[in-house]
Amino acid sequence: MSAIKKFQVTFDCAEPERLARFWCEVLGYVVPPPPEGFATWDEFTGAQPPEQRDSWFACSDPSGVGPRLYFQRVPEGKAAKNRVHLDVRVGTGLVGEKRLAALEAECARLVPLGAVHLRTLYDGEDSCIPMLDIEGNEFCID
Repeated sequence: MSAIKKFQVTFDCAEPERLARFWCEVLGYVVPPPPEGFATWDEFTGAQPPEQRDSWFACSDPSGVGPRLYFQRVPEGKAAKNRVHLDVRVGTGLVGEKRLAALEAECARLVPLGAVHLRTLYDGEDSCIPMLDIEGNEFCID
């Protein structure tokens, strides 16, 4: 059996830093230090050729457990439903009204950050809240 491999999740987007900072707020992730040789991210950005400025950004789990998230600028906009999406797990182990309340509380926290609440799915026991991030990418509060 082979060893578990580390991986990152990559987002194609219009504004990498803005989207990365949104996901930092959602997940409790942090922006890593700027590349070696630069005191700040602004200094790094200013040193890049104009066509490469603001072309990527990343964030990571401060505990080192979760995957790194990488955001890369692409010229085209989002055109269809995501084939892969993130589930933000805030209701693990909860059922019924307790689960729904935990999901709704997280939804209420994320909407002021720019997330869009699409609908609430609830069958009396299980629940899920599909949402959109600030660039229209689907994700779920689960």
